[in-house]
Amino acid sequence: MKYLSTRGGIEPVSFKAAVMMGLANDGGLLVPETIPDVTPMLGQWAQLSYAELAAAVMQPFADDIEPTVFEALVQRSYQSFSHPDTAPLVPVGGVHILELFHGPTLAFKDIALQFLGELFEHVLCERGEQLNILGATSGDTGSAAIAGVRGKSGIRIFIMFPEGRTSPTQERQMTTVLDDNVFNLSINGSFDDCQNLLKTVFSDLSFKDQYALGAVNSVNWARVLAQVVYYFWSWYQLSQPARFDVAVPTGNFGNIFAGFIAKRMGLPIGKLVLATNANDILARFFDTGVYQRGTVHFSQSPAMDIQVASNFERYLYYQFDQDPIQTSAFMQHFSDQQRAEISAPAGIFDWFVADAVSDVETLQAMNRIHQQYGYLADPHTAVGYLLADRFQEPDVPMVALATAHPAKFEAAVTQALPKVVNTHSVLAGLDRLETRKTAMVSDPEAIKAFIRASC
Repeated sequence: MKYLSTRGGIEPVSFKAAVMMGLANDGGLLVPETIPDVTPMLGQWAQLSYAELAAAVMQPFADDIEPTVFEALVQRSYQSFSHPDTAPLVPVGGVHILELFHGPTLAFKDIALQFLGELFEHVLCERGEQLNILGATSGDTGSAAIAGVRGKSGIRIFIMFPEGRTSPTQERQMTTVLDDNVFNLSINGSFDDCQNLLKTVFSDLSFKDQYALGAVNSVNWARVLAQVVYYFWSWYQLSQPARFDVAVPTGNFGNIFAGFIAKRMGLPIGKLVLATNANDILARFFDTGVYQRGTVHFSQSPAMDIQVASNFERYLYYQFDQDPIQTSAFMQHFSDQQRAEISAPAGIFDWFVADAVSDVETLQAMNRIHQQYGYLADPHTAVGYLLADRFQEPDVPMVALATAHPAKFEAAVTQALPKVVNTHSVLAGLDRLETRKTAMVSDPEAIKAFIRASC
């Protein structure tokens, strides 16, 4: 399997090269040359554990790693998860909630970032090289990325986050890690500013090569690939229905894009329900075909406080029939005008339904889910559940992805359910630990200077 850029400006590369490249050197995103149809294999995978299924689903995309080596790497990726099923499926009312928060940092990002950490270590060991990871986070990616590479030799990690715009718990999960190879950079700006910094620094190819920059954000194909697995897993937990739908809390389009890939691989997903908050650029796009940047609104579901979805370019590439010229033109127009429109034939958006949920609706949903079913959901999961409930069709199973443990969002849970105890042992005592972070202006040259000084 070779990988291409959505903008067509690089020669095809192997899976391992794609993982290490992160963002394509022409500014595009890396995608596989082909998406395998695994329909003939579906019956053979029904009894596999989560890790075994992950190896089976991902192996065709990673054929430059020997299968037994890859299987062992994947097994190690999920050893730190606290639930024996890795991602249990829990019925809550008429919806099935897929809990993706049983990893070391209590967020769905652990599913991919534990795997990516193992991948990085494997490739670096083979090559005898070192890596400087630069990442941006709206909350959960940072701590999950740090957890994924802690203790791994030859890796430094630099995580940018918007000052004051993650939950206090999310920030403490990052800044209480005092390892010498971990650097938390508090950016005076929004998450979109952090993502812009990331892309600008990566676009300096001389700097990227000199300092061996690697990516942990969902611009890295391995992140998306690992997330494809749990769509298959949920289908098997439902006993393989003829069709099922999935509701996905969505900010950067990576999580739901993984579902798009799973569907293209032959998994019988009917609808992908795109659930978002007041930052509704994606919901507006699927309603109108217009992709237009707005002002970032700060919400009770901060991981979705995003106006420019970094993975959206991959989706466009497939909607343009894998044409890098059209994809590049769309992205350039959007960069210039902060607005672009797709002229699409009828039916192009049929795989998706989308809607936005207000903060008031989010808190009400958290309250209702707990009052009716005794289930405590974090605000992002509540957004997904609300739209899962809204768009569910008769006799079609509906899965809602639970992206974080509610204890990570104390303020929102307290507002929605003032009398509910909301704790987790992983987070206990974080507020008493020493923290370390470096305040930075939103300037790519300042970020590069910091990396230089730290190496």
